[in-house]
Amino acid sequence: MSQRHHKSDSKKSEEISLSNAAAHSNTAEMPTGEQEGAKGVEEMPEEEEEEEVFLKFVILHAEEDTDEALRVQNLLENDFGIKPGIIFAEMPCGRQHLQNLDDAVNGSAWTILLLTENFLRDTWCKFQFYMSLMNSVNRQHKYNSVIPMRPLNNPLPRERTPFALRTINALEEESRGFPTQVERIFQDSVYRIQQAIWKETRNTVQRQFIA
Repeated sequence: MSQRHHKSDSKKSEEISLSNAAAHSNTAEMPTGEQEGAKGVEEMPEEEEEEEVFLKFVILHAEEDTDEALRVQNLLENDFGIKPGIIFAEMPCGRQHLQNLDDAVNGSAWTILLLTENFLRDTWCKFQFYMSLMNSVNRQHKYNSVIPMRPLNNPLPRERTPFALRTINALEEESRGFPTQVERIFQDSVYRIQQAIWKETRNTVQRQFIA
């Protein structure tokens, strides 16, 4: 009886040992991706946040002119290589308009005001261009950064343009000198200067926040 009991225990030990060895072998033979999935989601590394980009331009426009603003954005980016740019309608949702406007103006080298018939009908647009002009006056590196533009479709006549904007040479898309105007205004050296100041300002704010 003692010998049979001893043999039975030995057999059970061998079965358990073989079972553990098989489980270990199956795990080792699993593809790397499946092994990582088996370990649990909590061990997966967190995704890094996307670095914020300093834009070359932002287009401020009336709500009714979103399609026209998109067309002008594509024109500047694809035909003239001035990228990246954004239109105000594409700013992040869920934030206050004033916060989006401040981020748009200060997070880009040039602010383009899309002068159409709809622009003056919108009180919010009037506020946008006054704020943009004040920002360009109060910040030395933003001087000459506000660019009024009359697009091909539904442009605002010169005689009806606000006096504050008449003092600035506007981009005239229908004029023959339009390509020369674009090349003269959107200079990469100006963009690099503004980008460096923007980065330094952000770093200073972050250091103050940490302190």
